[in-house]
Amino acid sequence: MIGAIAGDIIGSVYEWNNIKTTDFPLFSSENFFTDDTVLTVAVADCILHGHGYAQKFREYTRDYPGRGYGGSFLSWASTTDSMPYNSWGNGSAMRVSPVGFAFEKLRDVLEEARRTAEVTHNHPEGIKGAQAVAAAIFLARSGEKKPKIKAYIEGTFQYDLSRSLDSIRSYYTFDVSCQGSVPQGITAFLESSDYEDAVRKAISIGGDSDTIACITGGIAQAFYGGVPDFIKKKVTEILDEKLNGITADFSRQFQCL
Repeated sequence: MIGAIAGDIIGSVYEWNNIKTTDFPLFSSENFFTDDTVLTVAVADCILHGHGYAQKFREYTRDYPGRGYGGSFLSWASTTDSMPYNSWGNGSAMRVSPVGFAFEKLRDVLEEARRTAEVTHNHPEGIKGAQAVAAAIFLARSGEKKPKIKAYIEGTFQYDLSRSLDSIRSYYTFDVSCQGSVPQGITAFLESSDYEDAVRKAISIGGDSDTIACITGGIAQAFYGGVPDFIKKKVTEILDEKLNGITADFSRQFQCL
């Protein structure tokens, strides 16, 4: 999951200052963690300790205010009994990466991804986005090659992964839907040569840069067997003690260092 967190942090400075190139500094004094990281760690916390997702999402949102949460999510999180709000947004996909690392059977990954999504994102596209990202991570860490991962995602979720990243980059703009973020994030992974290249490619298309890089980063970590040490070191410097602690505990327990 640290691959997803790193993608979020690296992309944080480009969300509102889009770039269309892979040639950019990975880190500066301006990088920060967003709601993508906060809720990713919340999912990991729930998996580690058996908490309910709705409860922990509200708790983490309260503990980490002002991290770029969507308006509908904030309205939901501000009450203790609000129902899912039928979202098809990419929030379900950006927080799901721990699921892909924590379960040993694909059917369990798909079911748990559904559970993480449906407390807020109970629209079919919101659930599908979370399941697709979690499945891609599971297949990647299980040793599947890119063509098989691509075929599974296309066949199971009907995402079009035929467009090249160069083509996407030429027209892509800000899109917070799962339909407009998840295929693009997976394509960046498919065209990458290593973890860093994957995140750079994800950010280079523009749009919701931190979330797309978060999606891509989780898959890339699983496929390439980890995250470069200098990136992990920088991430730990940016996260606080609580977020670092849950991330480290999860990474040790599920051997996704």
